Amino acid sequence: MPNIKSAKKRVLVNQSKNLENKMQKSAFRTQLKALEAEKSPENLQKAYSLVDKAAAKGLIHANCAARKKSRLAAEFAAE
Repeated sequence: MPNIKSAKKRVLVNQSKNLENKMQKSAFRTQLKALEAEKSPENLQKAYSLVDKAAAKGLIHANCAARKKSRLAAEFAAE
């Protein structure tokens, strides 16, 4: 544990931000799986929107978002 006050605060802030990011990422994955379960054009658009918002927030990397959208489109086209 750090001795300097600002370093102590940094540790606490990082812990809370880490927890927040985990919660948001978990919620993102849950919502995405729910949308993937039922394949429909409306759900595909909702999934795209969800992925784009996650990338805009910095929750996932832009390339990861593009890859997810590409795979969703491929799954939808296979149906």
